[in-house]
Amino acid sequence: MSRPLPTTRADYRYFQTITTRWQDNDMFGHVNNVVYYSWIDTAVNVFLIDNGILELGGSEIVGVVAETNLRYLREIAYPDPITVGIRVDKLGTSSVRYVAAVFRAEEEIASAEGFFVHVYVQKATMKPTPIPAAQRAAFEAIM
Repeated sequence: MSRPLPTTRADYRYFQTITTRWQDNDMFGHVNNVVYYSWIDTAVNVFLIDNGILELGGSEIVGVVAETNLRYLREIAYPDPITVGIRVDKLGTSSVRYVAAVFRAEEEIASAEGFFVHVYVQKATMKPTPIPAAQRAAFEAIM
């Protein structure tokens, strides 16, 4: 079974730079796997905030994480600078599937890649709700 080739920066539409921290490394001297999920979550949420989709503490409609997946391709370690690239590859009535990759320094090839699914719900009821048109347009811009 052959493994797909890693993606490159050209495969993504939105980028967020993140600084690694000393505490990100584990006892093996590289970034612990759970930190990658945190970086992707951060990049997605910065995109949402920058585009008026998420207002911290004030949004009536919020995205809740329904599914994630990540494959690790190459090690990253503190003090490597990293960039997370994201794009939307599926946009449903109430859900968004982001594809994401973590790039070390200025490298063009992903060090890790995966996906992240949000289902949009009414915060008061936690019931799925259609994504509003303005938010949908922001998602379509990074498809």
